Order: sequence, then structure tokens, then C-alpha cells
Amino acid sequence: MDNETETIRRILQETGDTWAVVGLSTNRSRAAYGVAEVLQRFGKRVVPVHPKAEPVHGEQGYASLAEIPFPVDVVDVFLNSELAGGVADEAVAVGAKAVWFQLGVVDEEAYERTRAAGLEMIMDRCPAIEIPRLG
Repeated sequence: MDNETETIRRILQETGDTWAVVGLSTNRSRAAYGVAEVLQRFGKRVVPVHPKAEPVHGEQGYASLAEIPFPVDVVDVFLNSELAGGVADEAVAVGAKAVWFQLGVVDEEAYERTRAAGLEMIMDRCPAIEIPRLG
């Protein structure tokens, strides 16, 4: 197994079950909505993080990671690459264990900062695609 595949496996199977999904709203046409459903079916608690702070998939939403009143294991980022690095820094600040940048979300400097802070990190991948690959 290559290093990235092993990191994906660890994040999905060992890192924890509370996932903050940044960019998740009630908009069913957005990728975040469907991916959050897949994560829930895989046994993850999905916490919506969006400026509207609306409930999604039965979970209360929050306007920012800092407002979530309980520990978050993984921060899954559905924002453009220009904004994603700031979210990765917030994930470090709130004590998350891992950061996942969705397909098309790439920030090499954020990756280096996040890894240097001791968090696992994946970029430009989708857990809804990776979960079936785990077998």
C-alpha cells in the first residue's frame, strides 16, 4: 500500500467518527451534500460548517469550526483552494486530528503546515470515492 493510500485508510477507519464538513449546506445539488450522506452511511457523524449554520442531515450546523462545542476528528473541506488553507489552520487550532481537502482543492503550503502540526492530511481526493476502495 502506498503512503497516501495508507493515510486515507487511517483517516477513514481509525482517526475518529466526527467529521466537520466545511461548506455543507442544505443545497442538495452541491457535492458536499451527497458526500456527507455517504459519510453518514459509513458511520460518521457529519457536522455542517457553513455561514448559514443551518441543520443538515439531522445535525446542527455551525458558522465556523471554532463554534463547534465538542471535539472534531476530521475536517473535510469543500471550499476553493484559496480559502482552504485558512480552514486547515483553523482545524489545527481546534485540535482536529486530520484534514481532508476534496477533489480539486489543493494548497501545498497548507498541507506542509498541517502535517508539521502533527495532523494527517489528504488533498484532492473524495472520501465517497475512497470508501468503496477500502473493501
